Amino acid sequence: MRDIIVIGGSTGAIEVLAEICANFPANLAAAVFVVVHVGSSGNDLLAGIVDRRGPLRAIMAVDEAPIERGTITVAPADHHLLVMTDQIRLGRGPRENMTRPAIDPLFRSAAISHGPQVIGVLLSGMLNDGSAGLAAIKRCGGVAVVQNPSDARADEMPLSALRACDVDYRARTVEFGGLLTRLAREPAGAAVPIPPDIALEVAIALGTALDTPAIRKIADPVALTCPACGGVLSELQSKPPLRFRCQTGHGFTAEILDQQQSGPTEQAIMVALRIVQERATLTERMAQEARAGGRNHSASMLEQRLEELRKHAEQLRQVAINARY
Repeated sequence: MRDIIVIGGSTGAIEVLAEICANFPANLAAAVFVVVHVGSSGNDLLAGIVDRRGPLRAIMAVDEAPIERGTITVAPADHHLLVMTDQIRLGRGPRENMTRPAIDPLFRSAAISHGPQVIGVLLSGMLNDGSAGLAAIKRCGGVAVVQNPSDARADEMPLSALRACDVDYRARTVEFGGLLTRLAREPAGAAVPIPPDIALEVAIALGTALDTPAIRKIADPVALTCPACGGVLSELQSKPPLRFRCQTGHGFTAEILDQQQSGPTEQAIMVALRIVQERATLTERMAQEARAGGRNHSASMLEQRLEELRKHAEQLRQVAINARY
């Protein structure tokens, strides 16, 4: 049977998750695992929110606890939630997409451990954590479900998942409870071979040290720097989505890497703009002083420089706007 349900989401996902759990039957013969990006303290409150909304018990994940059908297990703060063959593991491996817990490690771990028994669900959220993990579930024979983008408060995660793999179902908030209950009652498909690259990424989330030969098995070096540790990034061979990892193990989709790189770039542009504006202010004051003292030639040269500085400032301002939007 399809008795492993893994759910991930971010912005706008808590309300949807609460509605899903409220519509689960009390006799659901599946174990449910949840990762939602809610910040370091919010994770520890999520289990209580979910527990109050439906008939199923919701608990905070504990390392090496057994898998319990009819229970909703929520990732604790600052740990990757991993579903192994017969137990839960909490990993302190590197952050993925700048978060821990991240959705992708949960999805991948369930995929390699339970294959076609897995139902992967990606809810509302920004950027694209979860897309690679949902694709991994499909590669291992599981079922992929996303929130209908038109129903999501933040549609980037569902849209990215639709680009990353052949999603089996799109559902609106009111449809999830019934759909997942029905899927959990259906027999699982035949087992398929587990791709070794997915297994290696699960080991990284658990905290297994990564070396150059290991990363070369799944990725190719590129001329990019990891924003988390400054190491060299390698491009993952499995795509979509386009992803990168460093030798420390930090992982990024291209979109999240671009977001992380844009911060220092914008900051550098703003520093340059401030310096140019300060030079323009000083030059203007010097030109006024020269003109007042009858040094017209010097004043003209300074005014010409002032005009150039103002043009440079405007160019930098436009670059900053474009970098931001």
